[in-house]
Amino acid sequence: MSELTPQNPGLDGERLELRYDERYPPVIDGQSLQILPGKITALIGANGSGKSTLLKALARQLQPESGRVILDGHDIATLAPRRLAQKLGILFQEHIAPGDLTVEELIYHGRYPHRGLFESLTPEDHAAVEDALRMSGLEAIRHRPMNQLSGGQRQLAWIAMALAQSPAYLLLDEPTTFLDPAHQFDVMDLILRLNRERGKTIVLVVHDLNLAARYADYLFALHSGRIVAFGPPARVLTVDILREVFEVETEIVRDHGERGFFCIPISRARPK
Repeated sequence: MSELTPQNPGLDGERLELRYDERYPPVIDGQSLQILPGKITALIGANGSGKSTLLKALARQLQPESGRVILDGHDIATLAPRRLAQKLGILFQEHIAPGDLTVEELIYHGRYPHRGLFESLTPEDHAAVEDALRMSGLEAIRHRPMNQLSGGQRQLAWIAMALAQSPAYLLLDEPTTFLDPAHQFDVMDLILRLNRERGKTIVLVVHDLNLAARYADYLFALHSGRIVAFGPPARVLTVDILREVFEVETEIVRDHGERGFFCIPISRARPK
């Protein structure tokens, strides 16, 4: 069994070729990326660009046809599931909890990687759940069934469950989709706090370019299965790159805020 003592901290994809069906071309074709530890990295791109597919490979939810994913210096394919779950917290869009499950009960599910099949809950388990409830601001509704929550509250509960795993890395697929602006900020502010206060390395797929600009340290921009740009938001979110990635004309509005700019799509780009 591979141990998870970090040799080369970080999460890297090396020459990844990814597809769902061998009858069709790869969704991701020979792409490499390096996720820097201790940072928030966002994957951006149009629908079908390969963002979620790439995230699934990083999370070992999709096996590469070729290439490999390296986690802290170890080939992710060699890690036992329990070991991997102690290192990676994963939240994809396809998550459904039984309606009568309470917020607290859901979050306790995040402690399973740290317990044997018949082991009882430990003080460490209880402390991790209490910490996740506190960090996510869900203490007041800990006993409320999941089916009585708003969409934003449910998303915070799922992130809290992943936090209770005590992973070093959190991988999130479109965590703000279908949420109103207020709850989008709630979710993204929690993600920022987990990074800044707890040192979690965050990788997320996000559609809203202004959320990406405001919260991410680094962006990977994908188009048709290729990584066409990487770097800090100010380097990636340019008129030319956004035209290539999204096929739209964009106005970049500069201000004096924390990130200093906003992206405003104004029209579909004209074919050359």
